[in-house]
Amino acid sequence: MGSLPIAGGALKTPAWQSLEPLGDQGVLVRFATEEKALAWATAARATLPHEVVPAYRAVAVFAPLADWEIDHLTERLAAIVPAKGGIAGRLIEIPCCYELGPDLGECAESLKMTTQELARLHSSVDYQVFAIGFVPGFPYMGWLPEPIAGLDRLPSPRTRVPAGSVGITGRQTGIYPAEVPGGWRLIGKTPCPLADLTEGESGWFALAPGDRVRFRPIPEIEFNRLAGCRPTVLETES
Repeated sequence: MGSLPIAGGALKTPAWQSLEPLGDQGVLVRFATEEKALAWATAARATLPHEVVPAYRAVAVFAPLADWEIDHLTERLAAIVPAKGGIAGRLIEIPCCYELGPDLGECAESLKMTTQELARLHSSVDYQVFAIGFVPGFPYMGWLPEPIAGLDRLPSPRTRVPAGSVGITGRQTGIYPAEVPGGWRLIGKTPCPLADLTEGESGWFALAPGDRVRFRPIPEIEFNRLAGCRPTVLETES
């Protein structure tokens, strides 16, 4: 796609690696790590009047290029400095009933462990939300503990994955917010909704890039009791 020039020459301490045009509607800012991208996006949102959308190691800034002198835009982006130590997003607890994961047994067998061990490992770490996409509210999260990472997607995707299904593939985990086709391996299910497109002007979404997710294992009886309850925010953004 090509790169944009840096006004005034090379930066002394660049926060990002490169800028690329995003059609004529903005720029894509690339970083060395997901953490750096999230920290810069947080600072950019507090500075810019434009929509800022992080996804993994890139951040899209939607600023119609026809409205900007390119030197002005690059200078403004270069002036954004993330807080030292990055940013800690919200910590959100999501209950998960591993008994309801149709692929749990097959996954455990492939990984040479018990279903109980797979569930324990999956719920043993806090996951970073790197991006929201595929369908409204679907979180791409990582990284899985090494012993349960590396499984491929299903050879043939399911035509219907129930809403709330918790899946894994590669080093990532995710949650299907609606009934849609999908190929991730399903190891559990949450009773919590992740999105409500009818709420307010732009809808309600449980998660955003930068948030952290902690899965809490629950039995099926508690799954039924919690049906429809929203995830719990354990820590607010700092």
